[in-house]
Amino acid sequence: MKTKRKVEVVVISDVHLGTYGCNAKQLLTYLNSINPKKLVLNGDIVDIWQFSKRYFPKSHLKVIKKIMDFAADGVEVVYITGNHDEMLRKFSGTTIGNISIVDKLVLDLDGKKGWFFHGDVFDISIQNAKWLAKLGGYGYDVLILLNRLINWMLTKLGKERYSLSKKIKNSVKGAVKFINNYETVITDVAIDNGYDYVVCGHIHQPKMEIRENKYGTTMYLNSGDWVENFTALEYQFKRWKIYNYHNDKLSPFFADEDVKDMEIKDLIAAITIVDKSRKTK
Repeated sequence: MKTKRKVEVVVISDVHLGTYGCNAKQLLTYLNSINPKKLVLNGDIVDIWQFSKRYFPKSHLKVIKKIMDFAADGVEVVYITGNHDEMLRKFSGTTIGNISIVDKLVLDLDGKKGWFFHGDVFDISIQNAKWLAKLGGYGYDVLILLNRLINWMLTKLGKERYSLSKKIKNSVKGAVKFINNYETVITDVAIDNGYDYVVCGHIHQPKMEIRENKYGTTMYLNSGDWVENFTALEYQFKRWKIYNYHNDKLSPFFADEDVKDMEIKDLIAAITIVDKSRKTK
């Protein structure tokens, strides 16, 4: 039996379950390789904006079941709401077993205070033109699908993968400016409120760096996404690190043996019905 890595806190965001861009199989591989004490789901885990009854594959259901299994086994799961799953905000403050739904989270880790939130509240395009942001979300989904086809062809030819969305973001001055402004506003607010670090997602740009202004310093952390970057944040031994699925060494974990051959109807039943044997632990 393979040994799973123990991690004190794991943060994932922007999974977008229910969309074609979601890489659920890779995320499941990662989740099966770790043994966290606390799992922070920092927004846009399920994409309710683009949800369709016609597309919610087995691998996406397996991710939900894995999260439920974590909670049943004693892992504290905190679901921070984002803009793509904003419908869950009406349930903010709700706790069911080891799963809680919140809009933001403040943690004290080894004497340092951290501020966790998704980040869409600092996105003016979301606040002022939600319909435009939703339209952009569909376009992004199409771009990711096209990129997946291109990367499949590149892999067959023995060449490196290529990210169309990263290329576009890095070449469009407006996008670069938006990201810089987003990070600056967030870190300025964190410094004003005395947070040692601030953890967010939303812009699909994994990052970890010390930011400062004339009033102080803070550490800016962004968990990235599981659409194009395949990244998470991990806290262990009093340190934060960005986990990258493609670059970090990872034991070949796959779907749990008890779910790999399950039909969709059985997966749904497993998600919605609590396992009595787990309740007694």
